[in-house]
Amino acid sequence: MNKSKVIIIAEAGVNHNGDVELAKKLIEKASEAKADYVKFQTFIAEKVISISAKKASYQVTNTDSEESQLQMVKKLELKFDDFRALKKHSELHNIQFLSTPFDLESAIFLKELGVKIFKIPSGEITNLPYLKLIGSFNLDVILSTGMANLQEIKEAVKVLIDSGTPLSNITILHCNTEYPTPMSDVNLLAMHNIKNELGVEIGYSDHTEGIEVSMAAVALGAKVIEKHFTLDKQMEGPDHVASLNPEELKNLVSSIRNIEKAISGSGVKEPSVSEMKNISIVRKSLHYRDSFPKGHVISFDDILIVRPGNGISPMEIDKVIGKELKSNVFSNQLINYSELI
Repeated sequence: MNKSKVIIIAEAGVNHNGDVELAKKLIEKASEAKADYVKFQTFIAEKVISISAKKASYQVTNTDSEESQLQMVKKLELKFDDFRALKKHSELHNIQFLSTPFDLESAIFLKELGVKIFKIPSGEITNLPYLKLIGSFNLDVILSTGMANLQEIKEAVKVLIDSGTPLSNITILHCNTEYPTPMSDVNLLAMHNIKNELGVEIGYSDHTEGIEVSMAAVALGAKVIEKHFTLDKQMEGPDHVASLNPEELKNLVSSIRNIEKAISGSGVKEPSVSEMKNISIVRKSLHYRDSFPKGHVISFDDILIVRPGNGISPMEIDKVIGKELKSNVFSNQLINYSELI
């Protein structure tokens, strides 16, 4: 995974509503937005969810409240052949393909498909067999940490390492799994806690509304940003409401690239190349307030401190006061050391 720039993952997730043609359109929109990756979710519903599993509150709000979680998710399932087609469609549109596996069979399929980065969702951070399998692939891993505490994150990372994935291959995303996440619950500085405790690259999986928290995360050092997007926020389904529309996704990508430029400097406080030309225009220098004859002794009241700044700096005013003029000078004339005794 290229970590020389912020990796932007456009999370299509299940916002295709189980329709592979909608999934292809999502790929096209992610490509148009210039995201680095478009990501889906690969699962066999019955191997992920029991018949008795309840929906999250946001899922109840955004979908048919009478159906079970399994019934809801089953409608969002794509077949393995669909993902083969989606990977080819991504390649056609010059965007890299990812998908998060939610069960062991799906993980093995994605490895066979040639996926080089495995994104572990927050819900699998305590799934030991799943973590062992992903770790055994010895590929790049992005681990989301919604609902987890630091000890759980450390335990998951240890399993990945013990199973064959080096720490240098692991990026950890701070995350909150409420859709949308309240601003008061973002706790963005937890990224630094994770980085300091585990010595890994960090990022943010953003479930807030808007793009400003992603911007803040990049400014704070996030190397990966993941954000849900949709073709239409009004579509039926659990995640559309908390997703970006295509235009907002474009804004996210362009804003992150601007933030990258803004924080890419040396950190040394000095004039930039672009502002050097403004120094003499904006700063001030010493000028004569009135016309004075040869032999006049300069006092503070004889001096104007005005633009431009191409003469003696006001910081040197004490070197001028008390000096005698060698020749006549004129009102508003720039003071020069060569005319002073």
